[in-house]
Amino acid sequence: MAQRAAKSKRQGRLVVLGGERPVEPGRVWLVGAGPGDPDLLTIKALKALQGADVVVHDGLVSDEILDLAPAAARRICVAKRKSRHSYAQDEINRMLVAFALEGLEVVRLKGGDPFIFGRGGEELEACREAAVDCRIVPGITTALAAGANAGAPLTHRGAAQAVTFVTGHAAKGEAPDLDWPALARPNHTVVVYMGLSTAGEIAGRLTGAGRAASTPALIVENASRPDERRIVTTLAGLAEAAAGLSGPALLIVGEAMALARPGQGVEGLVQEARQLGRGVVG
Repeated sequence: MAQRAAKSKRQGRLVVLGGERPVEPGRVWLVGAGPGDPDLLTIKALKALQGADVVVHDGLVSDEILDLAPAAARRICVAKRKSRHSYAQDEINRMLVAFALEGLEVVRLKGGDPFIFGRGGEELEACREAAVDCRIVPGITTALAAGANAGAPLTHRGAAQAVTFVTGHAAKGEAPDLDWPALARPNHTVVVYMGLSTAGEIAGRLTGAGRAASTPALIVENASRPDERRIVTTLAGLAEAAAGLSGPALLIVGEAMALARPGQGVEGLVQEARQLGRGVVG
């Protein structure tokens, strides 16, 4: 009965008289889906999904998370993979606004956190310009899951007094124009999103700015997912370690990465436990 009442309410909002917009407009929810593991989704994100009429989602959002939306909700994939975009960002912005103005509850489901290299700020601005109510639901950004699973803290007393998140590529595909001397300071963790293809150039910029080539580094592919893969290396070996990966992956450079454990998801953890003599049964 509750579902029937909810459906009736939504249909009521969609009645258009004389070509005018609905009296009660919908909303846009910018929701962080986290790094991939459905168990890392927040309760607020789950509630937003369960009330969605439309889910506009990234290509990396798992089916397990998408299936938490109502079966009747329309799903639209707007995947962005480096230079291959199914929709331009302006098109996505207009889509979100148009659906909301039709009286629908719109969930823009984004991997990680909407405001960490997720273009959530652009979508928020588009909603504000159109006077559309926009709510933000933060998500666990990939760096947090990558560090946690590897047992490597992003900050650590004596080893990392600061952490900086940067993007690994600029608009034209080359390494971005960053403050490399600041990033090269010791006891500073640098997390590079979308930097797999520019790993060599990033390593060169950091060492050229004074960061020691022996600085520990970690690459995490598919963080928090069953096929997660972790490679422990150094700044000098970053390019070679990244060469065999296809992503999505995160690069983390800093002294605290000396604590990182290599491995491959759950299977890797089981193997490590066996090697330590803990008798874990796979």
